[in-house]
Amino acid sequence: MEKIKLIALDMDGTLLNEMQEISSENQQWIHKALDAGITVCFATGRGFQSALPYAEQLKLDTPMITVNGGEIWRRPHVLHKRTLMPAATIRRLHELALQHKESWFWAYAVEGIFNKEQWIEPADNYDSKHWLKFGYFSEDAQMLARIYKEFSTWGGMEITNSSTTNWELNPEGVTKASALRELCSVLGIEMSQVAAMGDSLNDIAMIREAGLGVAMGNAQEVVKEAADAVTVTNNEHAVAHLIRDFVLKG
Repeated sequence: MEKIKLIALDMDGTLLNEMQEISSENQQWIHKALDAGITVCFATGRGFQSALPYAEQLKLDTPMITVNGGEIWRRPHVLHKRTLMPAATIRRLHELALQHKESWFWAYAVEGIFNKEQWIEPADNYDSKHWLKFGYFSEDAQMLARIYKEFSTWGGMEITNSSTTNWELNPEGVTKASALRELCSVLGIEMSQVAAMGDSLNDIAMIREAGLGVAMGNAQEVVKEAADAVTVTNNEHAVAHLIRDFVLKG
């Protein structure tokens, strides 16, 4: 394995424990990696505003990948690249959501987060926002399957999830992996020098393409199958394990 120069961390289910906190152990080892000259980067499905407080907590002035790769930040508040989702696609996804009234839906736009309870006004003024991602949530697996069966035939989208109870849609070609490739070109490093860690379908592409791809102990089985290694769960300081046992040890 090449020397790791960049660590890409998913947040929910990975860096964050079930209390949505960064453990002191994870925080300590992230700073050991930074002190060793390694770049530590969030690679999350969250939007920038939702990820930022955690970057501030860690005092990170490093790149960030948000909205599953829809936004790449050179450092907090300094945008490198943003890939928008066509308003016409958001319209179709929203109309499909309205046909499944028991499901929850949300959408990220540059202007904010919109969802079932607080949608844009007027509700069909899709062109008024700069869209990034759309998502569906339901604990009814059959309903999720019906929704998937519909939109999966449309094309033009990346289809992933951040848990087994949702679907997340980004523009085709936009993944955490594509964002990491772009980031590597900015930083002058290779994907073989990246360690990537995650737990869900939106992490698979970067786990496969990174020099070291690590799945969480709590990851979906298909993610574990794609990884080079499987570690402990997000409640057991998995990021600390990654940095101590793989990155700095290597």
